[in-house]
Parts: sequence; C-alpha cells; structure tokens
Amino acid sequence: MKRSIKTILLLLPALFTLTVGTAQTTKNKKVMKVQQLTKAEFLSKVDDFEAGKSEWKFKGERPAIVDFYATWCGPCKALAPVLEELAEEYAGRVDFYKVDSDREQELSAVFGIRSIPSLLFCPMEGEPQMMRGAAPKAELRKAIEQILLKAVAK
Repeated sequence: MKRSIKTILLLLPALFTLTVGTAQTTKNKKVMKVQQLTKAEFLSKVDDFEAGKSEWKFKGERPAIVDFYATWCGPCKALAPVLEELAEEYAGRVDFYKVDSDREQELSAVFGIRSIPSLLFCPMEGEPQMMRGAAPKAELRKAIEQILLKAVAK
C-alpha cells in the first residue's frame, strides 16, 4: 500500500505537467486563415478555367493569393506561417488559399507551376500575376498593396 502511494505521489508532477502542457497547446493553437483548395473549390472560388472561355474571370468576392505548395518543400514550410500572419493582417480584404501541387497536379499544370512555392495574385480586375519562390514578408506585403489592393482603393 505504501509503495502504491509513493508511486502515485511520484507520478503526480509528471501528470500535472502533461495536462497543463496539453491545455496550453490546445489553448494557443491558431485557427488557420489560409484555406486549402481542391480543383473543384478552385473552379468555384477563383476561376473556372474549364468553362471553355479564353480569358481570365476572377470569381472571388475579394482579391486573393493562391499558394501552390508541396508538403515536402522546405521553402513552402517556411512561407506557410508568413502567409498565415498576412491572412490575419489582411482579413476581410484579401483571401488566402493554398493548393497542394502533388494532389492537384492538373490544376498546377494549368498554371504552369514548375517550381514551388509559387504564389498566384488574383486582383478583382485584370490579369493574375505569378510570384515564384518564398519572398520575405515585407516583399509580399508590398505585392499585396500594389497588385491586389491598388485596384480596390480606386
């Protein structure tokens, strides 16, 4: 009996640490602001390139950035939290999407994705623009302001 009590007393701090650590991790988890898109979702939210039309017609309610990435890509992993921060910063003004290039190969082929990460900037009016590679946050912010929000501010 004494041995059982000693064992319990020795394990209590470890159990307490695990419980508190788990609660903090759950409590501090951020809700993702960048939405994963499948091809079907891309067709309905960004551009229906299968409709047989030859010109780009953006379907979104707000300008958008589409991140073409892969789960194994180091620069893509480094860029992901930056895009999450920008999505939070520009919430309600710019939509942020991501497309897994390995899973959505047809979609990646349509946009000529040959290197990742590649970011497709979709303004409300005009043609989309592609940025290849992981850019610093300041450069991405500048591109958002010049490409996406310049037309909105008119």
